[in-house]
Amino acid sequence: MKEVIPRPLDGERVDRVVAMVTGLSRAEVAQLVDQGGVLIGGRPVRARSTRVSAGEVLEVDVPVVVVATTPAPDSAVDFAVVYVDDDLIVVDKPAGLVVHPGAGNQQGTLVHGLLARWPELAAIAEPGGEDRPGIVHRLDKGTSGLLVVARTSAARAALVAQLAERSMRRRYAALVWGPVEEDEGLIDAPIQRAEADPTRMAVRAGGERRGPVIRSNSATTGPST
Repeated sequence: MKEVIPRPLDGERVDRVVAMVTGLSRAEVAQLVDQGGVLIGGRPVRARSTRVSAGEVLEVDVPVVVVATTPAPDSAVDFAVVYVDDDLIVVDKPAGLVVHPGAGNQQGTLVHGLLARWPELAAIAEPGGEDRPGIVHRLDKGTSGLLVVARTSAARAALVAQLAERSMRRRYAALVWGPVEEDEGLIDAPIQRAEADPTRMAVRAGGERRGPVIRSNSATTGPST
């Protein structure tokens, strides 16, 4: 596939852009980059952290083996719906539920449940991302929280652009065991996928420096959050 980088994605990491436009997981994209299957301006990308520029031509050699089919609806998948309108759905994903099919998780995902309630989602799936209809961002299996799902192609494009521009904010709450010295702090370290396990993140040279502000609730007793 071949795409021209739009302005909202200017300056983004190439692996993140490829994941957005193809629907592939970051692990699958990393493998493509390592194999020389991602090109910018006709030249193979050597580093996953390479930044793209608006107007550049991105080429991705998507293997046939990763092309998915639309999952079968499954009404047994349980999740709460927080908000819904003609353009989008906001669901509260419970911990333990996988968002979309992947290696080792071909059944019983959130996507299967979404298709049972809104079968029209299958019509807006991107080529190569038939197993992720309407999905614009993900939460790990063990993470619970709100997840936005697009109901139309226009809504999907708008949500992807908002995520790329970071005009849509994501906030996470974590449980920390033990004493927390300060009520507020700044994490300023380069974060990148772990070399030994690409499903995990680690502090590594060459990573992104996001610098999230971490706040703790000092009024609580026991574990601090």
